[in-house]
Amino acid sequence: MNNTGPQYEGRITLFRSTGSLELKNVSSNDGGTYSVSIVVSGGETRLGSTDLRVLVPVTDAQLTISSEDLLEFSSSVTLSCIFPSGSFLSCHWQNISSEISSDNVEITEGGAKLTILSVTRYDQGPFRCSVFNTVSRVVSDPVTLSISYGPDDVDLQVSPSQEYFEEGSNISLSCSSSSSPHARLHWFVNNTLLANTGPELLLTAATEAQSGNYSCQAFNSKTLRYRTSSAAVTVLADGNAAIRHGFQSIRKFWL
Repeated sequence: MNNTGPQYEGRITLFRSTGSLELKNVSSNDGGTYSVSIVVSGGETRLGSTDLRVLVPVTDAQLTISSEDLLEFSSSVTLSCIFPSGSFLSCHWQNISSEISSDNVEITEGGAKLTILSVTRYDQGPFRCSVFNTVSRVVSDPVTLSISYGPDDVDLQVSPSQEYFEEGSNISLSCSSSSSPHARLHWFVNNTLLANTGPELLLTAATEAQSGNYSCQAFNSKTLRYRTSSAAVTVLADGNAAIRHGFQSIRKFWL
């Protein structure tokens, strides 16, 4: 008696002499456990089973992120690797700029989701996910995270680099910081806000009245953090400059 299901019509051949089964044009729906029952001479029944795995090639992989506006040390983000086809797949994550540390990440849903629990500036990526089985492999396009951080390492430099300046000198103060987005830079002298903004403050033909403690304040509009660096600028009038140079010459002589 032959009871062939309609889904197998024209695709299946049973070899009764050997107890084997041939299945043609397999699809993912054919996967599963197949069992056989054979009655041998003497009436003894023998049973057997096997698992059939049908590997469907993966054709595409896309990477999505749960949030595009991240703050260092306070934001978490989930990256999802989406693949419309394929079976028996594995997923591998790569941060092209650095190693993915297991200390602050969770990988779930069979490897398809990567969650960074507390992002840092070193988690910007770009990230890729690779999806594969034994018959195919696809790599997603890279995705870069936008992480706001800083300002840190605010550095104020005075040029030329010297302890005292004569009146009429041109003095340049430059300020830099590590920040994303770029920090807004404001200048102060003796804690009084100046109209000047930007990375450089120029004192052209400086006067003694411009002596003071100069500060550069860096402000990040995303992290709402401030950082400040200061430097003293001393401008001497002609008489004071001559006295200062005289003291320095005597000191050098005696040394």
